[in-house]
Amino acid sequence: MESGSGLDPSKSKGSGSGEGKFGAFLKRVEPFLPRKELNPVELRSWAKKTGFVSDYSGETSTKLGETESAAFDLPKGRDHHQIDRASSRQTDLDPILGRSRRSDIGSDPGSKPGSIEEERGSNTETPLENEGGKISRDLENGCYYPGGGEGEGGGWPKPIVMKYGLRDNPSSYGPLVYYGLQHYLSLAGSLVFIPLVIVPAMDGSDKDTAAVISTMLLLTGITTILHCYFGTRLPLVQGSSFVYLAPALVVINSEEFRNLTEHKFREIMRELQGAIIVGSLFQCILGSTGLMSLLLRFINPVVVAPTVAAVGLAFFSYGFPQAGTCVEISVPVIVLLLICTLVPLSALIVWTYAFFLTVGGAYDYKGCNADIPSSNILINECKKHAYTMKHCRTDASNAWTTSPWLRIPYPFQWGFPYFHMRTCIIMIFTSLVASVDSVGTYHATSMLVNAKRPTRGVVSRGVALEGFCSLLAGIWGSGTGSTTLTENIHTINITKVANRRALPIGALFLIFFSFVGKLGAILASIPQALAASVLCFIWALTVALGLSNLRYTQTASFRNITIVGVSLFLGLSIPAYFQQYQPLSSLILPSYYLSFGAASSGPFQTGIMQLDFAMNAVMSMNMVVTFLLAFVLDNTVPGSKEEKGVYVWSRAEDMELDPAMQADYSLPRRVAQFFGCRCC
Repeated sequence: MESGSGLDPSKSKGSGSGEGKFGAFLKRVEPFLPRKELNPVELRSWAKKTGFVSDYSGETSTKLGETESAAFDLPKGRDHHQIDRASSRQTDLDPILGRSRRSDIGSDPGSKPGSIEEERGSNTETPLENEGGKISRDLENGCYYPGGGEGEGGGWPKPIVMKYGLRDNPSSYGPLVYYGLQHYLSLAGSLVFIPLVIVPAMDGSDKDTAAVISTMLLLTGITTILHCYFGTRLPLVQGSSFVYLAPALVVINSEEFRNLTEHKFREIMRELQGAIIVGSLFQCILGSTGLMSLLLRFINPVVVAPTVAAVGLAFFSYGFPQAGTCVEISVPVIVLLLICTLVPLSALIVWTYAFFLTVGGAYDYKGCNADIPSSNILINECKKHAYTMKHCRTDASNAWTTSPWLRIPYPFQWGFPYFHMRTCIIMIFTSLVASVDSVGTYHATSMLVNAKRPTRGVVSRGVALEGFCSLLAGIWGSGTGSTTLTENIHTINITKVANRRALPIGALFLIFFSFVGKLGAILASIPQALAASVLCFIWALTVALGLSNLRYTQTASFRNITIVGVSLFLGLSIPAYFQQYQPLSSLILPSYYLSFGAASSGPFQTGIMQLDFAMNAVMSMNMVVTFLLAFVLDNTVPGSKEEKGVYVWSRAEDMELDPAMQADYSLPRRVAQFFGCRCC
């Protein structure tokens, strides 16, 4: 591609495939007029302003003269200035694409100098031909999803091909139902296993666990439908997030609540409800007032990556200590998950295996009754086996016998919420971290489904709706807030389905299932060791997905490496400092809950009990400390936009002129007319 020629329609005549690839791009972007003595920096700046982004990550490009040659290394044994003397060719740097290209000095007149076909040799398959002639909209956008892989000869990377794109409409509803249910089944770990962690910690009964699971299924269905039509409109499931799990455990294991004796479950649940409602209102204000649009200028991949990773790392003290109670169950689960990465299938296989172990008498001990766990504590011979029986047996739960067949979750089903400043401050910080988590998910998903990046206004709208979804979670009493699940990225990448209509159809099934009380009872009877094993994989996946945001940055930059390393290390170490000020907790709490018990006895002591509780709790949470450190360091340590990998969001003006982008992100027509906006 010659300088300026790739953007001038008059010079693209006869180029064939190039005209098909960038036809839509040429219609809406004025051509760049070539000048003498062109400045490559100006050309790169122009490409950024017009949305013509062609580097590997789909984000900001690397600095000229620093890493271009490193990114496209020449074959060994060749001189940098003289390449292939026999053909008299030299390597130039294309000023717009920022990649090496060959220019011919006396080559065959029948071939085009610097053409992609000439670089690749006889293998001239374009990404369009590789995918069976299917036109990919990312060719128009000038960007590819990084996971698509490199093209041959270092050319354009191939996009990930979706079975069903964002707006594809199958001929029948059968595929939509199948893929919709498949999407939710792949996220079963987040939707089902959170109640298996928090309800026993609140001394809730098996019946309470089944009720909370049913409530989460209902809220997941409702909030996902809302997001698909009124949020960012990306194919993202909303549900109970692990971002809210750590704060919930901090409140549950604080001294004020762990010493409750009567109605402990309901009292703690009402406390969590009030805190979630206040935190959700803060998130609504953050998104609806435009503050989120301003905050986006300071949220970069270097901030998002360690923050999301810290969400998964926060539970390292809970994961395998719980799963290790039954290694004969936990190890097969983890192995199956690593092989096939399918949570429901792996859990079902090992659950069946655990059932045969239980029936076969593997967990039968002389004089110990599995149906009455409390009696086992009174018998000396059974004390050492009570914990194993509770965590490993498939019949240890009585949820099936105590749960009704029909139960409809309703607002304030646990009582009217409590509102205290101490827990409300905790959830305000949590909602901020949840918003940062969602920003990275929005951006990665838009690239994964080969769509344009959303505008700042669309992101703000999505955050505001997430606040409203968390408000519903607080009103219904699910124990955690509702936000975009980070695991969505993994699910879309595995299923190759990004259809926006499939998720609401699957959500309707979730709403129906939430009314079947016995279904919640079946899920509540999953052995705790099995649940902890699945969570080990999901939390590890969360860490990996968080760190994958660094692909948008210069990963070899010492600045970025330092910020991420310092943020993660101190994000784990500072909370450990706050957690050591609890001498009595080690005698009362199990070891896997010790890291969540610092709210009542931390070193922050001002005499104001509400403030002391809140600050000790906030500073004992890994994800909050990591976010604060990464946010401050990334916005104070000098670095170029290319080095930071700054998120590039679409402009509102681009959305007004792009019908395809309006179809992807605009609200339904009647809703937009109600709010008096065209492209909101």
